[in-house]
Amino acid sequence: MTQVEKVLYTGKTHTTGGRSGASRSSDGRLDIKLSPPGTAGSGTNPEQLFAAGWSACFEGAIGHAARKMDVAFPAGTAIDAEVDLVLSDGGYVLQARLNVSLPGLGREVARALVDAAHQTCPYSKATRGNIDVVINLI
Repeated sequence: MTQVEKVLYTGKTHTTGGRSGASRSSDGRLDIKLSPPGTAGSGTNPEQLFAAGWSACFEGAIGHAARKMDVAFPAGTAIDAEVDLVLSDGGYVLQARLNVSLPGLGREVARALVDAAHQTCPYSKATRGNIDVVINLI
């Protein structure tokens, strides 16, 4: 168990109805309908939410790594995150790909930033060893 020095933020949501329901944050800034993946429902799904959260966090971790390595953070940096819900051994699991674009950086420098980010990003830490993850430089 990790020893906590200080809680910086706690995200709180209230969800009803599962994958066909709704979720709202305690501060009201998030208020969404949910629908199962691949259906014609009008809401998003947990896999999309996870992809959005992870990619946003990962881009922040790349910026942190760039500052530590004294590398200019490239304008136009983007991450296309893909989170798959798969059936494996009779149960459901996730797998993910982060497709990272760092325009204007050499491949070696870009790979060093992405590798450093993957070590520090809280989402990467949470998934490490738990799901299959591929990080591609595009």
